[in-house]
Amino acid sequence: MTLTAPSLLAADFSRLEDEIRRMENAGADWLHLDIMDGIFVPNLSFGVPVVESIRPVSKLFFDLHLMIQNPLAYIDVFANAGADAITFHLESQSDPDETIDAIHQRGLKAGLSLKPATPPEALLPYLSKLDLILVMSVEPGFGGQSFMPGALDKIRFLKKAAPSVLISVDGGINQKTAPLCTEAGADVLVAGSYLFSAEDPKNRISTLKALS
Repeated sequence: MTLTAPSLLAADFSRLEDEIRRMENAGADWLHLDIMDGIFVPNLSFGVPVVESIRPVSKLFFDLHLMIQNPLAYIDVFANAGADAITFHLESQSDPDETIDAIHQRGLKAGLSLKPATPPEALLPYLSKLDLILVMSVEPGFGGQSFMPGALDKIRFLKKAAPSVLISVDGGINQKTAPLCTEAGADVLVAGSYLFSAEDPKNRISTLKALS
């Protein structure tokens, strides 16, 4: 069964608790939290206080995606805030091995993500240590972008290279692109506006979860 991870960036932040509960009641598996610093990507989102404030209101698995320049410096604070998994970018300034080890030392799942221009072969030295790989099917930093088909070849390559590692895909996921991703080998579908804009997110989440 495919796991679904609504991306909080697409939620209505004026009623955040209600939005999270709506996704939880609709059957979501994870909650995807995009953390942006305005340096690594040209946008700011939210940080530790928001993660801390929503942790008590949800039992969902918190999947933090750190789009920040120095993720290693923030592993402890996000672990304390309530993360269940922390994914950071290979293109960041932090040493990948050190950062993966720091995440595991806090008892969390560790993931690495790639920007669209980065070849999947760049992850090969780290695959044995990873729990999760996040393939970006849009340029990181903003929601609502169109799916980049080149992500499918990355998913196929990485699933073959690391069949036991969860492959997540983020960006432009909807009823048309989701089946393409799962056919390529994706295990986790991160969807923002497709889920949060739906009058009936339960139906959409059920459809995504049924893909394999």
